[in-house]
Amino acid sequence: MYTPKPTSRLVLFSLILLLLLSFLAPSISSELDTADEDGDDMEGLEELIALDEEEDLQQHNTEGAQHEKLSEAEFVSKAQRIVLELNNDNTKRTIDGNEYVLVLGYAPWCMRSAELMPKFAEAATALKELGSPLLMAKVDAERYPKVASSLDIKGFPTLLLFVNGTSQPYTGGFSAEELVIWARKKTGVPIIRISSDAEASHFLKKHSMFMVGLFGKFEGPDYDEFTKAAEMDNEIQFVETSNAKIAKHLFPDFKSTSLFLGLVKSEPEKYTEYEGTFSRDGILQFLDDNKFPLITVLTELNAARVYSSTNKVQVLIIAEPDDFKKLVEPLQVVARKFKSKIMFIFVDIREDNLAKPFLTMFGLEESDDSVVVSFNYSSSLKYLLESDTTPTSIEDFCSGLLSGTVSPYYKSQPIPDNKNMSVLTVVGKTFDELILNSPENILLEIHTPWCITCETTSKQMEKLAKHFKGLDNLIFARIDASLNEHPKLQVDDYPTLLFYSADDKTNPIQLNTKSSIKELAALVNKNLKARDHEIRDEL
Repeated sequence: MYTPKPTSRLVLFSLILLLLLSFLAPSISSELDTADEDGDDMEGLEELIALDEEEDLQQHNTEGAQHEKLSEAEFVSKAQRIVLELNNDNTKRTIDGNEYVLVLGYAPWCMRSAELMPKFAEAATALKELGSPLLMAKVDAERYPKVASSLDIKGFPTLLLFVNGTSQPYTGGFSAEELVIWARKKTGVPIIRISSDAEASHFLKKHSMFMVGLFGKFEGPDYDEFTKAAEMDNEIQFVETSNAKIAKHLFPDFKSTSLFLGLVKSEPEKYTEYEGTFSRDGILQFLDDNKFPLITVLTELNAARVYSSTNKVQVLIIAEPDDFKKLVEPLQVVARKFKSKIMFIFVDIREDNLAKPFLTMFGLEESDDSVVVSFNYSSSLKYLLESDTTPTSIEDFCSGLLSGTVSPYYKSQPIPDNKNMSVLTVVGKTFDELILNSPENILLEIHTPWCITCETTSKQMEKLAKHFKGLDNLIFARIDASLNEHPKLQVDDYPTLLFYSADDKTNPIQLNTKSSIKELAALVNKNLKARDHEIRDEL
């Protein structure tokens, strides 16, 4: 008997998300901030590249030229030299001889590697200034393939943290700030303590999102839970203070109290106070519910974080930016109503790398109009708003998602004309009528355009239909699984032949597609329940 497998819809859904995660891995800006507040960073760079400057001076002196002050762009180039380049000779010594080593595996031709490397170097500079014990290293996997293989680097870019020689995958963000936060937490500094206004001002210049805690003493059960949460979280910097004025400096909405916890971020809802009991899980859930803005703009930079969000229901507004601007203010009101239950995401429809995979899942890849879709990751179902895109319709759509009154969406081609066809064409909308509710025996071919062997099976189906012509209780049919979906169509391999018996449509029998035409005819004969006609065994 045929054992149901994951539906083709779910296979496609999982595959596209996997492709998104791999394709939209780190793609980030390589420019350093030029604001005055970065002066301290530039001074640190000067100190760190002193040895490189000495080497350059020697070269300039041979030409009798005077060494000139380096431009900021040159500083960035020099900063990249702070990162150790691994090779065949120094890799084992480096990994085994340092407690913490963060390795970037890259390829010269990889665009995303090129975009990540300046941020990696910037993070290395910041960590060095902070006195971090972490060594930052990189390896050109194309030049040193054996080194890359020994470190288990298989794709580009790859980040791995080695702790006493044992590797673990990098799970943080891909901006310089996120790299620094993740690295410090993994190397024993999960919380920054701030004791003065000057320290608070300096911290605010470098961090746009953080969790601040006010404690009378840095001890006790509440503080212990705060510390545990800081150690568990890999994305957000935790800070602590025992001074209410400093807490007010960091969190202007702070109300005088002896115990306080709040999240600061650079979004319209900039300050959010934690009002739950002090527990590790409660604090972490609070972060998951509040770390994203009311409406997240999907980018290549934040894609991995968005896809890994614990929010089980995501609503995506795929539209032109100008159309989205007309919706954004009222939509924020809607998003606030469903906060922590639904994550709202804007996707620029012009960005094919971001929008097209989602549109393809709904058969709308050629659409130029605004589209609102939803994914429920707990049930692996998808939904489509099939009315006009307005704040009211989106709010009703979201309410229906949570109440279960919105039906899942399944792709379907238009209903075809099957008149005089020996093999009927089934689509998503006709699967119930032609397959599940039909009183006849049915042999169904499930195929896709990219399937190499499907054409052979299709030819066999045509021959079988001709051979069994005139048999009233047997119908031959086929369906393109790439364009049609149905909750009862559970196939993950193509081509597939399913025999639906007239008296049992819930348990189709799978026939071997590698069988010869004669063997298939025999299998059909064997599974037919009603034999009103004499059927020849040979073609």
